[in-house]
Amino acid sequence: TARLTNGTVFFEDCRHIVLPKLGRLRIKGAQQRLLDRQGETRIGTVSISKDAADRFFLSLQLGSDTPFVPKLSRTNRQIGIDLNTENFLIASDGRTVANPRYYRTIKGKLANAQRTLSRRQRRAKKEQRSLQESKNYQKQRLLVAKIHARVFDRRHDFLQRTSTALIKNHDLVVTEELRSKNLLKNHALAMSISDVGWRSFLCMLSYKAGLYGRQFITVSPKNTTQTCHDCGFVMGSDGTEKLTLADREWICPQCHVHHIRDYNAALNILEKGLQKQQKA
Repeated sequence: TARLTNGTVFFEDCRHIVLPKLGRLRIKGAQQRLLDRQGETRIGTVSISKDAADRFFLSLQLGSDTPFVPKLSRTNRQIGIDLNTENFLIASDGRTVANPRYYRTIKGKLANAQRTLSRRQRRAKKEQRSLQESKNYQKQRLLVAKIHARVFDRRHDFLQRTSTALIKNHDLVVTEELRSKNLLKNHALAMSISDVGWRSFLCMLSYKAGLYGRQFITVSPKNTTQTCHDCGFVMGSDGTEKLTLADREWICPQCHVHHIRDYNAALNILEKGLQKQQKA
């Protein structure tokens, strides 16, 4: 087993690390694969942080002359992805990934916990006690934080697994540029857009593409939904009306091809990405 150390910080085994001043700490995580790596791995900056749910995290900056992930062979596959609120995504190969909607599953429980937290806050203020000294308030604050953390962890795990699968199985992944700030102005969709985690997902695709030697491209979303992939006709032109969010399926008035709205958009996104790749 390799010994990860920088002289003052080192792993005793896959479950224990020794830090200056703090001494020997028990940890959990995926560090066994680091200890099993061939070649030297150097530890740089070490940071310890605590989140609102009172969980402690250890972050290590690592350096090595050998790659941390193996180089992947080419798949000769490309994919375009349409992100939407109906599903999490629809791909140009016809696959659909459902939106897990993690926040909605705990919305009622969270609302009840936050109301209790507000009552305890008002009580402490009325009795002129600081919130730091109010044990009931701190206990409830921790409960609310743990509910939020549970949702974050589940969403983060879902995004990690989905992004890794897309990058590993395709040489080129194309998505539309994210403009969620504008979409959030639509209050009817704000919760769905915030819950889905699109921005984090695109960041994961970007850094994993660099990590695994794949290509990730974003394209302008302009007319990707309104354009017929078969003949190129754009809805809203020649006296036609633009598609609305309620129009999940439509028939092209020019070539009369029936389209599933988001699948057609994914095909257009892939085509735009291939054109952008050729120009680069």
